[in-house]
Amino acid sequence: MFGNDADFLLSVHRTHAAELRAEAAQDRLARSLPRRSTRSWLSRWRAPTRQ
Repeated sequence: MFGNDADFLLSVHRTHAAELRAEAAQDRLARSLPRRSTRSWLSRWRAPTRQ
């Protein structure tokens, strides 16, 4: 599959970099969305939902 160690290390680096970019994009998206309020018009307080 890999010709030598350099090819393997390069593929590991690219995979890790792609994962880091995906996590950063997910964090940016989460920060850009408005936070859900724990209060609603129907109840005084609502526990945050688990994800």
